[in-house]
Amino acid sequence: MGKVLSHCPYCALQCGMAITAEAVISPRSDIPANAGGALCQKGWTAAELLTSGERLTTPLLHGRPVSWETALDHVAGRLSEIRAEHGPDGVAVFGGGGLTNEKAYQLGKFARVVLGTSQIDYNGRFCMSSAAAASSRAFGMDRGMPFPITDLAEADVVLLAGGNVAETMPPFVRHLNGPRLIVVDPRRTATAKLAWLHLQPTPGTDLALALGLLHLAIADGLVDEEYVAARTSGFDAVRTSLASWWPERVERITGVPVPRMRQAVRALASADRGIVLTGRGAEQHAKGTDTVTAFINLALALGLPGREGSGYGCLTGQGNGQGGREHGQKADQLPGYRKIDDPAAREHVARVWGVSPEDLPGPGRSAYELLDALGTPEGPRALLLFGSNPVVSAPRSGHVTDRLRALDLLVVADIVLSETAAMADVVLPVTQWAEETGTMTNLEGRVLLRRQAVRPPDGVRGDLEVLQGLAKRFGHAFSADPREVFDELRRASAGGLADYAGITYERIEKEKGVFWPCPSPGHPGTPRPFLDRFATPDGRARFVAVEHRPAVEEIDEDYPLYLTTGRVLAQYQSGAQTRRIAPLAEAAPEPFVELHPDLAGELEIGAGDLVRVTSRRGEGRWVARISDAIRRDTVFMPFHWEGANRLTNPALDPVSRMPEFKVCAVRVERVA
Repeated sequence: MGKVLSHCPYCALQCGMAITAEAVISPRSDIPANAGGALCQKGWTAAELLTSGERLTTPLLHGRPVSWETALDHVAGRLSEIRAEHGPDGVAVFGGGGLTNEKAYQLGKFARVVLGTSQIDYNGRFCMSSAAAASSRAFGMDRGMPFPITDLAEADVVLLAGGNVAETMPPFVRHLNGPRLIVVDPRRTATAKLAWLHLQPTPGTDLALALGLLHLAIADGLVDEEYVAARTSGFDAVRTSLASWWPERVERITGVPVPRMRQAVRALASADRGIVLTGRGAEQHAKGTDTVTAFINLALALGLPGREGSGYGCLTGQGNGQGGREHGQKADQLPGYRKIDDPAAREHVARVWGVSPEDLPGPGRSAYELLDALGTPEGPRALLLFGSNPVVSAPRSGHVTDRLRALDLLVVADIVLSETAAMADVVLPVTQWAEETGTMTNLEGRVLLRRQAVRPPDGVRGDLEVLQGLAKRFGHAFSADPREVFDELRRASAGGLADYAGITYERIEKEKGVFWPCPSPGHPGTPRPFLDRFATPDGRARFVAVEHRPAVEEIDEDYPLYLTTGRVLAQYQSGAQTRRIAPLAEAAPEPFVELHPDLAGELEIGAGDLVRVTSRRGEGRWVARISDAIRRDTVFMPFHWEGANRLTNPALDPVSRMPEFKVCAVRVERVA
């Protein structure tokens, strides 16, 4: 059987796999992310969705099967009517971090050129936006991990704040077998159980912990003063701002003992090669940008970023979470990681697109603000949605569902009838990973190529074909050929921070991926962009002084417990894919609430009991699990099923516009 070399459809590792025309999967050993041929259970079972009986294979109009021509004519007609009545911003577009680079690029172009709307954002705003904002202001550039993943195994110490890679991306753990691992997490997760040292803070206090760690580094004389003087700016202001964050105060706020804090700092400071990583647990807060900034400040003070084998990195989550935030499906962005309000950026991209810079709209609403505005007098009346399921994944999801219902037109392109698709006026059945060709940019900034391996079902079209068909109805010529779209993306990104100009499909295949920036065909790519200088005007990394503040919603008498959310091993994101794969559904069949034994005893809750969890935004009933891996003042819920995000807090980070997914106040009661 012939095999097509490709990559997994799930997380940002983008593990290499080979696929036969009969949809048989085998791991590749030539891709560093899963070197040695590792795949997790999700990867091994990924082909099952290709033949699922739940695949959509015909467009639906108000729930009835119709032809593609009828569906696209209806969508184009209604969009025209709504634009005529409410203006270009009366229509909106919402994308996803799992879309290929080609799709993300074309979606942004479609929104701005065809629809003329500023109202476009994507679900990656809910994932990596805080780390991206913090990296941009510290280093002048956001590339999740600005070093190859293989550097991890060579490190002496790795500090991981708010990431549970043993469950979210299991092959990643192979890269952590060498270093001493320090994990910061309110739960004793599968990853924390592997750690040399586990720091278990109160939810919402990661920022205070990072400030305390840096205070200790300064007080104990562990700062790399030579590095700070030569390669950074702003340290004096940060040093002054930390005077009040003495260790005992930090212990009172976080619950992390001072000796453990000191142990962590000394381990990082004494390492020849040390790496600081952050994940969603530290980032999905209304102060997420400042929290990541505080961990970056710690890394800079110890002289880590910009040294081979050391540094700071963000663990990008979604499959194309990196590429998806580079090429224009964000509200404030144009291709190449350009800012949409930058006149030079507008001129360059407009030239590639063959339009006037003055015709390009300006910045729009961020993801939650966009969803919150749907169907309101000042908000969009129509929404085109690709690669996302906000009924499950958005914070305060009950309210978001109400806003979706208020629309005059909801169009969803998906592979299955997700919870959001089930609400749509028009559902468009589209291809999935192994049925199409396109590029993905993994958590290292390595651009990879997925090749089509199997034929899609009859009646299914690619997202690029959908955009082509709609653009044609508005008098615009869009290509549906992924190579042609990628070549245009290369031109549009040229000269930007995320410069793909020198990357081709042929190079990707030959070199097993190419690191951006890669500005010309002869350029080798950039595995470690900060070795000589940072991407700031003066080449120096910037310390930024930040202050801790409490969670937006603290516990009280009515809501006495913290809720934090996360993933489980066998499920992925909103579960629209994984809940339809039998082995994964069997391994993780239902949502649950995890409680500490002491809390369960106090509330007279036993394992398997049905419990009600209530926040200020909603409530639901779930099965109880009892575990001493969770703090006594905290409960945990996975977010792969509809319900958990009915409870979460949509309070936004002022910089990244990230909602506060990771901590809110709840009440838990046993259901009689």
